[in-house]
Amino acid sequence: MAYSTTRLPARFPVGTKFVIEGRAGGDLSRFIEFPDGTKLRLPKRPAASAPAGRRTRIKAKRAH
Repeated sequence: MAYSTTRLPARFPVGTKFVIEGRAGGDLSRFIEFPDGTKLRLPKRPAASAPAGRRTRIKAKRAH
């Protein structure tokens, strides 16, 4: 069973495989195969992600 998602898990179970298959014409297929046989297809190109914003600290006002 193949399915897709927009987010990958932070950890993978032992035995998970990252597979890259080459095809005629230079086309590549990429997917992750889990130990139970489930496949997660990966996009041909990485999705554009929003830039990670800087965390800003809010300074407490001091009483003078």
